[in-house]
Amino acid sequence: MMARDERETAAGGIAGDAAAHELSALVIPLLKGVIYQESDAGLWNSLLALQVRVRDYVAVLKLELVLDEAEGYAFLRSRPDPEDASTPRLPRLVARRPLSFPVSLLLALLRKKLAEFDASGGDTRLVLSREEVAELMRVFLPEGSNEARLIDQIDVHLGKVVELGFLRRLKVETGQPTMVEVRRILKAFVDAQWLAEFDQRLASYRAQLAGQSGEDHE
Repeated sequence: MMARDERETAAGGIAGDAAAHELSALVIPLLKGVIYQESDAGLWNSLLALQVRVRDYVAVLKLELVLDEAEGYAFLRSRPDPEDASTPRLPRLVARRPLSFPVSLLLALLRKKLAEFDASGGDTRLVLSREEVAELMRVFLPEGSNEARLIDQIDVHLGKVVELGFLRRLKVETGQPTMVEVRRILKAFVDAQWLAEFDQRLASYRAQLAGQSGEDHE
């Protein structure tokens, strides 16, 4: 017959394995990308219940958990590098992705659109057609730009933003216009300060385009 201490040790081991498995089931999806409440309610509820343990676990990897319960999303991001130059810097598990100016511009415009949408107090889902997205960017393009080429470029930029996880393509019937939903996680990446700084860049960009347009008409 198994001694009491042995039974307790075995039970503790089983419980520990189960807890480790439950924690891994949360951390692995987070390392792969964003967890959305709407996509997997069971996984989301587990994350809410174990978020303190998840935070402690990923902190060892120099990551931090960003969880917005109101908006229904969670993701991991790298913790800031140490200011002390003598402290060794570890390789990043979450890589930084350089963005082209058109993609950065599109993200800023979508973030502004989302802020205006939220201020209107309407629906919680911001859905735009490809043509509406093209219209947002059209004002920043030189006069006389080729319309077909513009739409092709918009499709490329949209694809990149979808890949980054800030837009989701919606299923539509054949022949219907392309529709996309702005994911609310965009608010976590493009904050008010970033928008304010980008406004200055947009003003400079507009001035640059105006100068180019004037030269073309001389």
